[in-house]
Amino acid sequence: MKRFLPWIIGAVVIIGIYVWASGIYNKAVTLDQDVKESWGNVNTAYQRRNDLIPNLVNTVKGYAEHEKSTLTAVIEARAKATAITIDPSNVTPEQLAAFNSAQSGVSSSLSKLLVSVEQYPNLKADASFMKLQDELASTENQILTARTRFNEAVKPYNNNINTFPRNILAGLYGLKEKPYFEASTGANKPVEVKF
Repeated sequence: MKRFLPWIIGAVVIIGIYVWASGIYNKAVTLDQDVKESWGNVNTAYQRRNDLIPNLVNTVKGYAEHEKSTLTAVIEARAKATAITIDPSNVTPEQLAAFNSAQSGVSSSLSKLLVSVEQYPNLKADASFMKLQDELASTENQILTARTRFNEAVKPYNNNINTFPRNILAGLYGLKEKPYFEASTGANKPVEVKF
């Protein structure tokens, strides 16, 4: 029995290390899947907004034929925003910043469009326009929620792969920290409303 004792101890140590390392990897994979799911929810919320924009633009177009530059800006911002795609498993801070910038362009264009609507009292009273405006406000809230949940999913993943000794194994597995959504440039400044 004594001659098998080193082999038994060695086997137990190897099995223990394997279980420990695979547990760390499996936890990282599970958290990565949570991040991917959250990213899918962010994209779904943005897609909802992008689907509403043509209806909103067409409704306004009927009332405001001379507001073509604003309508064109909204359409171009929407096209630019839908052209940017990100793989959540390999997302970089630069990609997320470009995505965020494109989405900010849509928000800015929509704001200008909604300000121009103030000049058309018949449009403001139109039931379909009011419904679209409510849907858009609801969608913006969904986007905020989805982005917040994405950040909430990123935090445990980043904590998992950045804490010792997991960071050593994460490096061996090729796992990298994922970026958070951040506020757009200038979002910390108060908004100036002019009538």
